[in-house]
Amino acid sequence: MAAHKRGMDGCAFCRTPCPINDADALAMIQTRVAKRDPAAIYYLGQQYFFGQLGLQEDSRKGVELYTEAVELDSIQALFDLGHVYYHGDGVQEDKAKAAEFWTKAAMQGHVESRHNLGWLEGQKGNRHRAYAEALKGHQDAVEEMKSHDRDEAKAYLDSRK
Repeated sequence: MAAHKRGMDGCAFCRTPCPINDADALAMIQTRVAKRDPAAIYYLGQQYFFGQLGLQEDSRKGVELYTEAVELDSIQALFDLGHVYYHGDGVQEDKAKAAEFWTKAAMQGHVESRHNLGWLEGQKGNRHRAYAEALKGHQDAVEEMKSHDRDEAKAYLDSRK
């Protein structure tokens, strides 16, 4: 938002113009991956996982990149690894391991992970624990969303309607 206000469009990292084709986009991402940027590593993992940006679908490579992003503290990669293990996408299905990933992400404030843990408790018949998890996650999410920048961005978007 701050960059946009200053007329700075383009890549959020390097301010170069946004790529206009898959090859240019992939090159930009790989530049950030080489610098060990966890967000870029996670993003590249998604591209492999879903076969985007001209890459052949390769869920194993995606999982490998998600794991690398987790080592660099990517909470979103923790969450997605939970899904990968829960559904057995490119790895051996392991619901306990999925819960471990979601627990680690939830402990770092990831709301969707907390939701998934509540859902798992509900599936086990632990309705009271599931409700408590969901309520705590909602309260945490409301608190985390409070910020001056968020309010400013909302006001800006509302003024454009």
